[in-house]
Amino acid sequence: MHWIDWCIVAIPMVVVICIAFYARRYVRGVVDYIAAGRVAGRFVMNVAHMASVLSVIWLVAGTEQYYQTGFGIGFWNNIIMPFGTVLALTGFCAYRWRETRCLSRGQFLEMRYGSKSFRVITAAISTLAEMITNAIGPAIAANFFIFYLGLPHEVMIFGVNLPCYVIVVTLCLALALVIIWPAGQISLLVTDCLQGLFSYPIFVLIVGFIILKFSWNVDILPVLCDRVPEESFLNPYDVSHFRDFNLFAIVVTVTSQFLNYGSWIGDGSSSAGRTPHEQKMAGVLVSLRLGLSGVLIMAVALLTVTFMNGRSFAGENRFNVSNNEVRRQLSVRALQSAVSDRARLERVVAVAANAPDLVQNHGTSAPLSQADNLDTRHMAPIKEALGDTPEGRFEFQQYRSLYSQMMMPLTLRNLLPVGLAGLFALLMLMLLISTDDSRIFSSVSSLVQDVFLPFFKERLSPRKHLLLLRSTAVGVTVFFLAVGLLFRQLDYINMFTTIMCALWIGGAGPIMLGGLYTRFGNLVGAWCAIIFGSGTSLLGLVFQQNWAISIYPFIERHGWVGDIDIVLRRLSAPFMPWIDWKMDAVKFPINSYEIFFISMVLAVIGYVAGSLLTYKPYDLDKLLHRGKYNDGESTLKGESWSWRNVWEKLIGITSEYSLGDKLTAWFVFFYSFVWQVGVAFFSVLILNIFHPMPDSWWGDYLWVVTLAVPGAVSVFTTVWFFIGGILDLRRLFVDLGKRVEAPEDNGQVQISGSDGI
Repeated sequence: MHWIDWCIVAIPMVVVICIAFYARRYVRGVVDYIAAGRVAGRFVMNVAHMASVLSVIWLVAGTEQYYQTGFGIGFWNNIIMPFGTVLALTGFCAYRWRETRCLSRGQFLEMRYGSKSFRVITAAISTLAEMITNAIGPAIAANFFIFYLGLPHEVMIFGVNLPCYVIVVTLCLALALVIIWPAGQISLLVTDCLQGLFSYPIFVLIVGFIILKFSWNVDILPVLCDRVPEESFLNPYDVSHFRDFNLFAIVVTVTSQFLNYGSWIGDGSSSAGRTPHEQKMAGVLVSLRLGLSGVLIMAVALLTVTFMNGRSFAGENRFNVSNNEVRRQLSVRALQSAVSDRARLERVVAVAANAPDLVQNHGTSAPLSQADNLDTRHMAPIKEALGDTPEGRFEFQQYRSLYSQMMMPLTLRNLLPVGLAGLFALLMLMLLISTDDSRIFSSVSSLVQDVFLPFFKERLSPRKHLLLLRSTAVGVTVFFLAVGLLFRQLDYINMFTTIMCALWIGGAGPIMLGGLYTRFGNLVGAWCAIIFGSGTSLLGLVFQQNWAISIYPFIERHGWVGDIDIVLRRLSAPFMPWIDWKMDAVKFPINSYEIFFISMVLAVIGYVAGSLLTYKPYDLDKLLHRGKYNDGESTLKGESWSWRNVWEKLIGITSEYSLGDKLTAWFVFFYSFVWQVGVAFFSVLILNIFHPMPDSWWGDYLWVVTLAVPGAVSVFTTVWFFIGGILDLRRLFVDLGKRVEAPEDNGQVQISGSDGI
């Protein structure tokens, strides 16, 4: 990058680090460090959460998924987004969680199910799953910056060749730790909020560049229309042959969105709201907050798909680099990371570097497909050069994953001009830090509060407690570094994160949901959910990670491939084409979404059956501080249903809502249901029944519904959240200064009697 780009990156990051250390003066106790004193406002939580969720890995994963399956299947996602809005508007899980006043998920589980052992074991499972899942974030980000900045794979330091990957991962995690150390959740909220506010203008500039540089009708539509039947990149009715990201994946997502809505609650800022209502309103703003970030991912994916497959970019073009040159650069760099043997590496790199130019003449050449496209044609001689051995298959699997993930950063590196290249690097660095520090801190609070704290018989002093939190932050950062350096991610990013998270949420859904909303749920049912749900996910992960290198070769040696293939095909036949199980030498036949769905079903059955067989009613009012246990924090008043208030009831408006809250709720409701469900989904669904829309119409639909309208709404919300975020930041510091610390409020639970199972 140019020196101007480096200045654009460095100056804002220095400001963020200085503010993180400034926040330390407001930490006087454990609640300040873990939950920002429970005085945060909706806007600071909302903007900070956006920055911590929209990460480098999410942008890379989103582009990777769109590149494989296009944008047509996203039509069916219009069902998912409003469903999440309903849960947010009603305060589903979030309101009750804040009513419990628990500082951690484990504290809630111990209070609800009465077992310290269950608290520790579930905390260990969830934290391990979370840590391994999140640890690939710095790894993916390190590769992103190596490819985007054109860094070498090795650098010479004091006469020693060191892998650049190791250096970049270490620096990324060290920077995240620097922000966490001073003030914990206060530092995170403040710095993530600032980074979120910085990010919005950069989103607009990047999206604007893409829209101006690529013609919708000339550059983009011809590429999106050039697909074989049943694998359309535009028509949502013509997508049945997609294997991994298909309609069944959407069914799994909807199921998980409801069942696991509370499974990660207790992490991040979910306990930081100054009241249960404020926590709920932060959730209501989620659907609006994600608008511009969704537009960014869509625009970057469109750029990548168009440039890498467009006929007009196969030779000389306005960017002074061709997609064939980028494809060769990408393969050479991916192979350098995937193949360790130097002699074999030189031979295979020579094949990649001399790969012939590939041109797709849209309309005259055979349409592209998942099995036959420019990338598979480019990869075919490389796969042959690696060899059809367990080692060769494993190396090809690593090469293919890295090739798919790093296509976007290498493409942008070649296309973005000076200034904009620096802004994009700054955006990625801010998203990296805001994600890594939040994920590390989430693991720290879970370990300390739910694994370590239950073993202390006496209540810890605030000083010792804070020292334990900070020391654990160092340990977790080292763990992230070790996993990032040693772990190999061999599948699509979204698939990998799904199966890793399923180690916890495969069984956690009914435990958390049943704990907050049922009186019959008990410890036996909770154990059954963990054993059947999380156990199934663990088994699936083991098979996925060891399939190409050991399990398939073992099956092949014993001559069982044909018999197992027949069994798999018969089991999946009733669900074709969405579920298609068949033997594959490189990849485990059952994908992550399918394993996850099986886990959730078994967990629900186990929880309900185990709880009912050992039924004992639970006093839920005491846990939620309701009824006779209400001490005045919650001002929620019950109101009977009537024709006058039926709509307010449906969208979650209660007696706690101010006029501004009601306007916000109605705005979110109209945008989600009137526009996304009514106009963008059902009206198009009905129109398509009587007059099937051609691809050109679906192209116009994609432009209007996923880019133009969300972009316009995002411009409005950018201004709104920017002003609200600044005001909330100011109030946060004022309220922290006035807050009175309660040393006994540190997450330890005193339960008399037996520890339970």
